[in-house]
Parts: sequence; C-alpha cells; structure tokens
Amino acid sequence: MLPGEQEQFLSYNGEVLVFHLSKEKDVEGTDNKTMNLCVRRMAFDADTKLFVQKSSGVFTMRASHSKVEIICCSCTTDSRTGIILPCILLKKKKWKKVVKYILLLLHSSNQFEQSFHFKLDYELKEDIWLFAGPSVLWRHANKLFYISSSTCTVLSAPVHLSSVVWTGEVEGEGTVVLGIRTACLPESEDEGLSTSDRAIWGTEFFGYTVKTQKMLTGTCFMPHAYSRVVSSVYVCKNTMLRKQLRISLVAVTHRNQLLWFQDGLPKGVCDLPYQKPCSVKTAVTSNNDLLFIVSFASGNVCVVQTRDSLQVASKWHKVKSVLVDDFIGSGSEQLLLLFKDDSNADMLSTFKLTDLSAVNYSSDMNYKHDVPAAEGLQENGLLTVQALKTRLQTGHTSIRELQQHLRLKKKVILESCRALIDLVEERTHILPTAKEEGLVSLWDDVENPPHSLSKETLAPEVPEHFIEKLWQRVADDSLVVGVKLTESFYLSLSDVSLSLVMDQDSSSVSPIIECRNKIIKLNKTFSALSVSSGQIEPPPKKMKLDLHSKNDLKKEFPKSCSGVQLDGTNTVVAVTSLSPLLAFHRVRCMVLLHAKKQDGRNDSSQESKKITLLCGKVLLNLEDISNGKYSVKMLRDDSYCTGSMEDILTTLAVSVRFSFQIVSSDYTLTTVNSWLLGEMECTPFKECHDNMFCHKAGNVYGTVFNWTLKNPFEGVLTLFCRNLTVLFQCLHSLTRVLPPSSDVKLLRSGSKGLLSEQLALALEKEMLTLRSSFFSKESKAENSLTWGNEAGKKITDVPVALLDSEEGVQQFRKKLQNEQEECVLSMNQTMNGALYQEIALKIAEAQLSSDMIAWRLSKS
Repeated sequence: MLPGEQEQFLSYNGEVLVFHLSKEKDVEGTDNKTMNLCVRRMAFDADTKLFVQKSSGVFTMRASHSKVEIICCSCTTDSRTGIILPCILLKKKKWKKVVKYILLLLHSSNQFEQSFHFKLDYELKEDIWLFAGPSVLWRHANKLFYISSSTCTVLSAPVHLSSVVWTGEVEGEGTVVLGIRTACLPESEDEGLSTSDRAIWGTEFFGYTVKTQKMLTGTCFMPHAYSRVVSSVYVCKNTMLRKQLRISLVAVTHRNQLLWFQDGLPKGVCDLPYQKPCSVKTAVTSNNDLLFIVSFASGNVCVVQTRDSLQVASKWHKVKSVLVDDFIGSGSEQLLLLFKDDSNADMLSTFKLTDLSAVNYSSDMNYKHDVPAAEGLQENGLLTVQALKTRLQTGHTSIRELQQHLRLKKKVILESCRALIDLVEERTHILPTAKEEGLVSLWDDVENPPHSLSKETLAPEVPEHFIEKLWQRVADDSLVVGVKLTESFYLSLSDVSLSLVMDQDSSSVSPIIECRNKIIKLNKTFSALSVSSGQIEPPPKKMKLDLHSKNDLKKEFPKSCSGVQLDGTNTVVAVTSLSPLLAFHRVRCMVLLHAKKQDGRNDSSQESKKITLLCGKVLLNLEDISNGKYSVKMLRDDSYCTGSMEDILTTLAVSVRFSFQIVSSDYTLTTVNSWLLGEMECTPFKECHDNMFCHKAGNVYGTVFNWTLKNPFEGVLTLFCRNLTVLFQCLHSLTRVLPPSSDVKLLRSGSKGLLSEQLALALEKEMLTLRSSFFSKESKAENSLTWGNEAGKKITDVPVALLDSEEGVQQFRKKLQNEQEECVLSMNQTMNGALYQEIALKIAEAQLSSDMIAWRLSKS
C-alpha cells in the first residue's frame, strides 16, 4: 500500500477492510467543514464467489481549512488489551507548515477510537511504520523518530541511518528496527569478518530495540555486504535458542533479486522478472508451501515458491494491492490481488483469489452455470478428505502400537539386565508375574522347571582359584579386557566367551556392553599364532533359545585337527568400543565368563553344563587413559621388540588376520624377509623370532607379520592389521619387491574337507536330537504301531488266506480299527511347557551349530 492513497485496503481476520475519505455536502450542494473516514467490511461469499459487504462504520472529523489524507494502515497490537486491531494513520495539513497526525484504532463494532495525535513542522515521507502499542516510527533527515500511545511524545533514537528496511517484534527483545547506516569502525571491536565487510562496503546493518534502546549485531540478520543493495526485508521467523538469536528472513534488492537468509547466512537466491521491487511478504498455503509475494513500483506482482528451490511460480500485471489472509476460511492463507480498473470505482469488483493450488477464484468468472459441477467437486473433495483422515488415523494407530511394542521390548531388556546383575552379585531376583507385566505366559506353570537359576546349576564344580590374571588395555578406540584361566580349568571348558556389564544403575541405558570375543592361542615356542574371532558370524536365521547365558561366540575345535600344541596361555579376550564408555567419564564394569563345562567322568556324547562366573571388575576413567596407564607399549631393545604378553594379545585382538600364499617359479623369496626388516622397519618379538612388529611411522605402525618359508620358492605371509586400508598399503609395498612372476593367493581359514566332515557330524547330531526328542519315553510313540499286546506284530504279518473269508475280513477290519485308535491316542498325548521348552532348546542348539558350519563352508 502506497502512502497518500485516499482508498486503502487491509486484511483482518479473513475480511477485507476498505478505508475511504469523503467530504459531506450541505443541502445546497456546497462543501461542508467535516470529513468522513468510512470503512466497509467485505467478506468472501462461498455461493456467489464474490466479496459482499457485511457492515460499515464512519469516523467524522473537522477539516475546515486542512487537507486530510490516509498515510498508511496496518494491524497492530493494542498494549492495553493485547488484541490485534486495525490501525490507521491520518494527516491533516494546516497553515504555517504545521502538520497534524492522528492515529485511529478500529474495533469490532466498527467504532473508531483516537489513540493519540502529534504535530510536526514537516511531512512524513520516508520509511513510515506502525507497530505494537500502537506506535508510529519514521525516518527524517537520517534520524529515527517514534511515538507511542503510552508516551504521546515524539522521541528520537540515538542512531543515524540511511534507511529502515524492517520493523517488527523479535522474541526476547520486543520491537526491533532493522536499518542501514554508514559503517562505524571503532578501534577495538571483536567482530572478525564483519568488521572487514563494513570497511569494504562502507555501510552496515544494525538492529535497534525500541524498548531497551540497545543495539543488536546486524550480522545475525544478514552479512554487511548486502547492505548496499537491500531495499526491503520481511522476517519470517525469529527465536531465541541458548541465548542466541536465530532469524530466518527474505529480502529484495535493487538488483532485482530475492534473497533468503537463515541465521545470517544466504540460503537461496532468485532473479525477479521485473524492475524496482519495493516490498515482500509471505504466505503459507494449504499444501504447507511457503510463498514469497514481491510487489514492484510498476504495479506488477510475482510469487516465488520455496518447495525445491527458489523459483518464480506466477506473476500478474496492473495490481493495485496484494492482501494475504484466510479469506475462504480453509485454515490456510490465500492471496487476494486487487487490479486497477478505471472503468469501475469499486476495487473489489476486479480481483483474483488464489493459493496457487486448489483455490482459484476470479471476479471475471461466471459460476452460475457451474453450480452443480462445483457441488459435485465439493462432495468429492469431502470424500477425499474423509479417506485421508481415515488413513491418517490408521497410521497413528500403527505408530502407537509400534511405540508400545518398543516400550515393552525395552522393559523386558532392562528387567533381564537387572536379573543378570542380581545373579552375578548372588542376590535373589524376583521376576514380576506375567499378569503384572500385562503379558501372557507361553509356557505351562510348573513347580520344578528343567533349568533353574540356582547357583549349583550355573557354577558346578568350579575350582576356588580358576583365574590367574584379569587385565585391560586401550588400543585406538577399543577397550580390550583379558582373562587368563588356569590350565586345568580351561581344558574342561568349551564355547568360552566374555561379557561386560556396567556396575551402575541406569534406567535409560542398558548395562550390557556390546563386545566381540577372541580366543588367542600361542604355542610354547611362539613359532605360530592362532586367533579365533567371534566377530564374524552368519546372518541370524533362528532365535537363540539360550535362557541362561549370552553365547554370541560359537566355536568348535575338532579333536582330529592337526594344530600346534597349546601351552598354558589360555587367555580369553573381549573387545568393545571405547568411546561410548567415555561418556560416563568414570565407569566400572563387571567381567562375566560364559562357558560349557564338561564333566570328566562323562564321554563326549553327554551334555555339558552351562556356567556363568564373575571374573572380577575393571575400572575405566579419562584420567588414566590420558596418562597412558592402559596403553600398549612396544619398544625396541637390541633389534628385538619388547612387550608384555598382554600388549601382544591386545595387538592381535584389535587386528584382523589375513594369510597369503606366495609362490615364485623363477626366483627365490629371500626379498620378503629383507623387505620386512628394511622398508617395513620390523623387529621380531624377543620370544618369537618369526613374528615381527612393524615400527614404521604411519598407518602401518603396529602391524604384526609372520613369514614362514615352506621352501625357497613358496611361503606363507600372515598379517595382523587394524583395517583393510593398512592391508592394501602393505600389499602395495610388498608387490614392488616380489619377483614379477610371483603368484599371491589369499588363504581361507579352515579347509573344505575338514568343514565338510564337521558338517556331517553336526547334521547327524541334529537328526539324533530330533529323534530322541520326539520319540522319548514320555511320548510312548514306539508302541503306536503294535497290535494291542502283541509287540512287534504288524499288519503286514496277517496271512493272505485270512482275507478270503468274510469272517477273516471282519477280523482284519477290527484289528485295523484298534490300531488306528492306538495311533490317535499316541499322537494326542499332551506335553507340559517345561518339557516342550527343554526339547525346543535342544533342537535350536543343534540347528544353530549345523547352520554355523554350513555358513563357514559356503565362505571357504
């Protein structure tokens, strides 16, 4: 809206307010000494698709020798009630260059209220703004002035500026004026890049708070480099986050561009189709699209969309005014464009109402013949909305069910963790009943379950001193915890693994720490290294029905395997990520040992008993890690690498093993050992000369090499490296020293023949488990195919001659019927929940074992 127009428009609560000045005339037709400010409330009629008048009001004032004009109008907040009301600023020009300004408020009853008035010896022409209070702000002679209803006195702000680009409310600051002024560069100012920008461009943005009279840094709105080109600004959103102002705004420039800024940084730019943009405003449509409406001095208007990128979506010519509001009552905003029409004095007779989507009404359309079609379209729209609401409610129901399921899973996991902690601490854990948890028990309630959580079951025949040493190390981002067991105790165990449990009560964090297990075995002469990793597993296909321990590690070492004889190292290692634990700054973890213990009096066919033992506790804090208390120390001493056994095991535990067979048909492989000692700067371990530690600076530091020559033309190179990048770097360096005709082949762990034999044994065990489970004494299935009390007599034993007579057929039919009844009785036998649980657990364990070997065989 331009100043000085005698008819101006304002949108308010979905209505269009039309303000117009008119002079009353006497009965004789002469001019009267009064002037009327008339207002008409116009609303959009859904039936006629036109704007109709709802009500009107008049404000009368004396204007004997003065000329009255409407300066501007806007919707501002009345500080007395907090209600937003239409506000109109009028000008009465008197003699002797005295200009009187009157600010009026319009109430819902169409009654005008004079808020205040003030007199000036000059006219307001530049940068006039109405804001909360109501208040009036303007610029004159590069100074900022304002007056409010509370003071009724013209005040001057202690700032000099060249233009005001925006005035409005900012969270935590009140009314803020965003302006442009000549750059002020004090000697001591800590603003970094903004100081350089102001020195280059000569101008800067600044914010001035009217209430507190303090200055705000202009760079939180936009960089100072744009101060020479920006003509108008509209702040879309402003919030105060952690005592820092976050602002999103859009600006138009003298170079015919629209700029979008987020927190002081450019977010997008769009070239405008017309010259001299003068104002910009926003609208949020029914599709939740944010539109930027730009008005030009020539009367043109364009709309810029922000869906994917800033681009001009539509444009119009000869536009008198653009209003944004919810005119049709749909809950979203629309654009009302009023066009210039010299033939019609009523501006609302030529309009266009649109949101660039579903809403599109125009004054030049005839809707009379389209009423049935419009009604049908409206009915279809209602049906579509109802269907979308139904889908939305269904989606909300699914989300609620999923959230409930996740809460239940979290509750079960935390309860299991508490039970595990109580078990380790040898406290009695009382589980809540299924009814209390809102659950239904899947098993029959039995007094004596097959597996009770008694101390005798979990730790049978455990020696008093079964642990020789508990240690911990830190390597890169990994925490390594090792447990060295006594040799006699270790030899009676199988499926050994470790788990770490945080020794602190936290309802939001699971105390179970995810870790991978490794069993590292060294022979007496240290001539070979063997690492078995629990990190590599096949994808899960069945649920593990292990009720008493967490057996993530499933390893079997066959008795017929021709490997090195192992000494008493007997160390089990657990590796976990270090950084999540450091979030607690100081954490104490309990180390649990899970294994199956064989009874020496039983043969291999007997079942082993599962045990869970507390090995001790480890303490971890940032201070010890910073001081290098648990760091791995590998030093050189007389061309040897010295390090404790724990340091060697840690290096191997955090590494990945790769073995390569190197064959050279023309040249001997003597260069490999020279390459290790020379270029790779390796030194052998003092106890094991064949295994070398790499001291070369860079990524390859810490890599362990093992070079074994079968003959001068063939050898096996084993690398223990942190990741694949290190492996590739080592191989790249190795290829430069190998003979050109060399052949390098990656060796898989485990031979196909051995794995095939293991798979056959596992499948046989699975089949025997199935047969013994379903044809046990409890099922009595072995008697289901017998003739009454005649054990072993089958139907096929009946003489053929018996079927020749009618009496024989009746006898055969009777015996067949008895057999069918016995079969039905044998198949209908019930089984309690405890027995079924035991059978299901045995079958699942056998199937998991065979699946593991089959997966390893497919990978070899």
